[in-house]
Amino acid sequence: MIDRDAVRNNANYLRNVRPIDPEEIAEYVEGTPHPTVVRETLREEAFDLRLRERDDGSFEPVPEGPIPDPEWAPTAFPDAYSFALEDLLVEEFGANWHRDESGEELREAVRRLKSDYLYENDVEYDPVAALGYAIYHLPAYYATIGYVLDDLVENGLVDRTLRVLDVGAGVGGPALGLHDYLPDDAVVDYHAVEPSAAADVLDRMLEETGRNFRPTIHETTAESFLGTDGETARADAEGSDAPDGPFDLVVFGNVLSELADPVSVVDAAIDRLADDGSVVAFAPADRNTAMGLREIEREVVTPTSGVETYSPTLRLWPDETPSDGGWSFDVADDLDVPPFQRRLDEAAERGSTDEPGEFVNVDVQFAYAILRHDGKRRVDVRASDDRCARMADSEEHVTDRVNLLAVKLSHDLSDGDNALYRVGDGSQTVDHYLVCTRETVLNEDLRRADYGAVVFVENGLVLWNDDEGAYNVVVDDETVVDLVAP
Repeated sequence: MIDRDAVRNNANYLRNVRPIDPEEIAEYVEGTPHPTVVRETLREEAFDLRLRERDDGSFEPVPEGPIPDPEWAPTAFPDAYSFALEDLLVEEFGANWHRDESGEELREAVRRLKSDYLYENDVEYDPVAALGYAIYHLPAYYATIGYVLDDLVENGLVDRTLRVLDVGAGVGGPALGLHDYLPDDAVVDYHAVEPSAAADVLDRMLEETGRNFRPTIHETTAESFLGTDGETARADAEGSDAPDGPFDLVVFGNVLSELADPVSVVDAAIDRLADDGSVVAFAPADRNTAMGLREIEREVVTPTSGVETYSPTLRLWPDETPSDGGWSFDVADDLDVPPFQRRLDEAAERGSTDEPGEFVNVDVQFAYAILRHDGKRRVDVRASDDRCARMADSEEHVTDRVNLLAVKLSHDLSDGDNALYRVGDGSQTVDHYLVCTRETVLNEDLRRADYGAVVFVENGLVLWNDDEGAYNVVVDDETVVDLVAP
């Protein structure tokens, strides 16, 4: 048994002097352990010591401070990950995995998964389903995590040392995206919770990550790991491979819709957060899962919960709670079609009227929520009664012109006519849209504002849209829109 305290003390002494060489430390530890043993001990202690391993096998301190903005804008799923997935497919089905019986089996798995999500059926992952899921979803989920983390990075809230819990990690999309999003000098203690056959795919994909991304896969349920199914289960889950400290980041990537009681699981995850930690949850942009995510967020974030929505659905009226439909999602640039999707799609049998592309999925569209319990929000902007009307009171203002403070919660939803944007202020009880019937230099900030931006609308005309059961606030040549917070 190596003297860990001696290793830690020597590493702390050398950290500000020179790179920490396991061979040098071995000389100062009782029993002169082999340098390989010292190196493995340093790897296990690296997160707590804020040390990163260099390519030459020595260690150096992780720089202090948050990570810089990586300007995340992937155009393609990285080749290394594509090759790893195809290795799995070849290993399971042979070189022609995309053809004949194996190809049809994978295509049927993709069809079944898409149908289950559409109709909110229980989703089960056997080995074939896990590989089909990876083919269809891995690229878009890889890209999504970075766009969501941008909201935290802009305020310097992602450190270079991160303890991460990835709940329902699946086949590894969020994990790989997180790995590539972080700088090379970051150290990550990564814990994945994944009870299904997807864990085998995840394990192979994580082999492609760097030496300072330290993964542990817990093949158990979220409920068991977080202790929401009983104290005994919690004790079993917190075995020798469970982390001692709190998590800086808890990720729910496209999994909340599959949980029986997602609110209790999210609540338990928040209890495991560091004081300055974040829960990051995202879901596909389709109506059911996106609105389901928003419902969970609203049950977790209450006036008495001590939990705040950091982004994107800021509550601009602190004493209000929204109760509209909440179908809100962001859209990023499409990825290039990865070769494994193209192969599976091109090998499909089609009739004369069938269009290609059934097994191609490169759209990056996602609903998301970031929750914190330290009171921080992406922008600290509040509405006031002396300047704005509440969207909760829109019924009283129909055919009136009013001022509104609003969060932009969609890209242009129109078909090319008058630009249409979903908005909210945290008080809305039904859907609200800004409809730009005439753009001017005084209201063009509405178009230019990004998803999640806060805008001040001066002199907007409130109308009721009976067909949609929603309020349309008309932005015309009498309306001024100012960007309050990008």
